[in-house]
Amino acid sequence: MLNENYARGLLETCGAVPGLDGLRGKRVLVTGATGLIGSCLVDALLLMNGARDMGVEIHAAGRSESRMRERFGAAMDDPRFHFVPYDAAKPLSIDFGADCVIHAATSAHPLAYATDPVGIMQANVVGAMHLLEAVKAWGHGRFLLLSSGEIYGENPVFEAGFSETDIGVVDTMKPRACYPEGKRAAETLCAAYAAQYGVDAVVARLCHTYGPTFTADNSRADAQFLRNALAGRDIVMKSAGSQVRSWCYVADAVAALLTLLLRGEAGQAYNVANRRAVASIREYAQTLADIAGVKLTFELPSETEKAGYTRVTRAVLNPAKLEALGWQPRYGLREGLEESYEGCKSELRD
Repeated sequence: MLNENYARGLLETCGAVPGLDGLRGKRVLVTGATGLIGSCLVDALLLMNGARDMGVEIHAAGRSESRMRERFGAAMDDPRFHFVPYDAAKPLSIDFGADCVIHAATSAHPLAYATDPVGIMQANVVGAMHLLEAVKAWGHGRFLLLSSGEIYGENPVFEAGFSETDIGVVDTMKPRACYPEGKRAAETLCAAYAAQYGVDAVVARLCHTYGPTFTADNSRADAQFLRNALAGRDIVMKSAGSQVRSWCYVADAVAALLTLLLRGEAGQAYNVANRRAVASIREYAQTLADIAGVKLTFELPSETEKAGYTRVTRAVLNPAKLEALGWQPRYGLREGLEESYEGCKSELRD
C-alpha cells in the first residue's frame, strides 16, 4: 500500500502532464523498475491506470522478481503489470514490441562508482545498445534514456546553468568517470541510432533527484542524510558541502519523463531540473535537518567513500528546453524534502 500523501501528490503531479492521454493503452517497458526513479514511474502508471483508466500495460524489468514483489506487492497481480527478467549485460528477453522503452537501470551512487566502475559502464553503454537494438528490430516505439547532468562535467563559469549545448571537463582517466562517461556514450548511441536507423530516441538529463523511493543500497549523501533523519540521528556530512547542485523531487522528475515521452523531439536531449531548487549540499542537508528536528554534523570520509565522490563544484542545469514543452515542477526544495521525510516516516509507522 502506497503512502497516501505520496500517492496523491504523484497522481496530481503526473496528472497535469500535457497530452497525457497519448499514453492510453500503450505498452510501456521500464528497466530499473525498483530504483528511485523507475519505481516512482511505475507507481505513477499504476495510479493513473486506477484513477483514469489509462489501460497502460506496464512491463517492469529488473534482476529479481522477489525484489519486485517486495516493492510493488499486490500490484504485481494486476493483469496489466508484468515482470520482465532483465540484465543490462544481455539482450532483452521479451519478444514483443513495446510502444515506449524507458531505460532507468543504473547504479547511480558513489559506492558503486568506487567498487564496480566496469559494471557501471556496462549497464550504461551495453544496456543502452541492447535496448536500442530491440527498438530497431521492432520497427516502432519510443526510447527514453535516463541520462545525468553529470555528463556536463566541471565548468563553474555557467552561472545560469548548463544548457543542452554546453559541456565541461570530465577526467577520463579517473575510475569515477565511469558514470558520466558511460552516460555520454549512451547518449551518443541514442543520437547514432536515431540518425542511422531512424530510432525514435530521446534523452533526459536528470539533475540530483531525491525522494521517498530511494533504495536500501543507495550510498549517495542525500540518501544517507534521509536515513539518519528518519532514525532521529544527527545528519552527518563528510565534506564541507559547498558544491552547488540542481535538485528535483522524484514526482516532478517522473512528470518530466512523461512529458518527454509524449512531447520530446527525437534525437534531442533535455535537462530535467527545478529552478526553485538550486542549493549547496550543505543547504540541502540543513533543510532536511530542520524538518526532522536533528542536528547537522561533520566527519572525515573513508578512502572508499572519497573514491566515489564527484569533484564537480557547480552542477546547475538550465531546464528552459523542457519547460518549453509545458512541464513545470510543483515542489520547491523544502516541500520536496518534507514529502520525502513524511512519506518515509509514515511507512515506518505502518
